Amino acid sequence: MSGVDYFDDTAAINPFMDSSLAVNRELAGAEHSEIQRALESAGVKVVKVTPPVDCQDGVYTANWALVRGNKAVMSLLPNARSNEEAYAEQVLRDLGKEIVHVPDGLRFSGQGDALPCGNLLFCGQGYRSDEAAQAFAAETLGYERVQLLTVPKTNWRGKAVINKASGWPDSFFYDIDLALSVLRAPRDGERGLIAWCPEAFTPESQQILRSLNTVEKIEVSLEEAKIAFACNLVSTGSVVIMSAKAPRLQAELKKRGFSISTPEIDELLKGGGYIRCTTLTLDND
Repeated sequence: MSGVDYFDDTAAINPFMDSSLAVNRELAGAEHSEIQRALESAGVKVVKVTPPVDCQDGVYTANWALVRGNKAVMSLLPNARSNEEAYAEQVLRDLGKEIVHVPDGLRFSGQGDALPCGNLLFCGQGYRSDEAAQAFAAETLGYERVQLLTVPKTNWRGKAVINKASGWPDSFFYDIDLALSVLRAPRDGERGLIAWCPEAFTPESQQILRSLNTVEKIEVSLEEAKIAFACNLVSTGSVVIMSAKAPRLQAELKKRGFSISTPEIDELLKGGGYIRCTTLTLDND
């Protein structure tokens, strides 16, 4: 995790950002600290680093890389975030990770768009990541890739919207961690468990997920996924740190025996990120 020292939404590079709404960094800092406390209470070891200078989205460390074992495949981020890349590389190098770069010219959003679930890797494409970059990361780290596509943001004519700040295609689920979450990886012959919002995905991707038999699935409503950021959570396999505004998903998880922690997050979502976005997992096995 980093910090909110430079958190802002001046360059509105996703549909949730509104540069006309002032960001209160003091409130954002309190929320960020609450996420850290919830993680540590759940038994997660948090490595805290200084946020990159003058980087509005530097708090969202999930997008810095995808890490497995001693390797880190580094991200290639939108223009407003490009200054984070060298800083993130140095942070991970200092932590002893072997640095790997995706081929030049490919977009890659790190763990925000690539969620490990045991040996599976749920990958998003089309907005912040290219399929070729996902294929490279999966092969480099030894994952079995599940390639998916969320629905684009469209205008009144039904045409896909290009984000004015980034120049890239836009979606309310621009990173896959807004549409899908890993709750438990497959282990000891038992299937894994994910939560996902069917309406966030194209029909073809819905079919891919429905036919995947190695994981059980909890369906999340479009309202809870898009408004409450329900899928943007962190799970230890027994404790879930998640949105306080997603009662239906909370109830389903409690039925399945999970303990739930629900920090109140409002200011951080002005940047289009939430709980999962503020954390980069360093020990995906």
